[in-house]
Amino acid sequence: MLTYFGIKDFIDVVLVAMLLFYLFRLVKISGLRPLFIGILVFMVIWILVSRVFNMVLLGSILDQFVSVGLFLLVILFQDEIRRFLMSLGSKKGWNFITKLIFPSESDKKDNSHLTAVVLACMNMSRTNTGALIAIQGDIHMGLYEQTGEIVNADVSSRLIENIFFKNSPLHDGAMIIVGKKIKAAGCILPISQNPNIPTHLGLRHRAGLGISQETDAKVIIVSEERGKIAFASRGRLKMNISPEDLQRLLMSDE
Repeated sequence: MLTYFGIKDFIDVVLVAMLLFYLFRLVKISGLRPLFIGILVFMVIWILVSRVFNMVLLGSILDQFVSVGLFLLVILFQDEIRRFLMSLGSKKGWNFITKLIFPSESDKKDNSHLTAVVLACMNMSRTNTGALIAIQGDIHMGLYEQTGEIVNADVSSRLIENIFFKNSPLHDGAMIIVGKKIKAAGCILPISQNPNIPTHLGLRHRAGLGISQETDAKVIIVSEERGKIAFASRGRLKMNISPEDLQRLLMSDE
């Protein structure tokens, strides 16, 4: 029984709840939510059996599962653990803490370069030119930049269209935009293993969804077959969006 519940215990419970919620969001992206919920149910049963009801025999059996379960979790959730550590080491969390301590009224972003991206995607959609563009968020994408050709050029609609022109040597890979710069082109992105992806979608859509699961990048896919624009973010894929919706999604903080 609890004899004393102080402020330190309250902070402990809040931090654990925040951690579980954050892990749940990461697992939800990759489609492993039922497995994550099953693990949580098992942990609750283990705590009740071992700590509350003090059932020695059943508790000792569950203890053995828990001791081995740590290695199983690393195997099952290796991608999610890597994504969690990458986001933990990004500047997003530190920026949030900094804003809480030192709030700033002038926090407006200059998104003028995104208009050039939207214009290029609209033109490529009209000509059925396939494209895959990943706009880096807080998680660094240097690992994927090295798989292509470093460009380091200012974002412009004409340059984007020229890179994805069918006769261009870089048109098959992905373009990575960092800030207002086209950082690299012809890059190789991870393919999503989500079984719920429609079978008619090709490698561009699977790669766009894959990088949105691995990082917090916003990804634009232009279909070469249908000329439709798709948008991937946080492991979710939105199909057949208009240029107006694309600009809104790119400029939003979601």
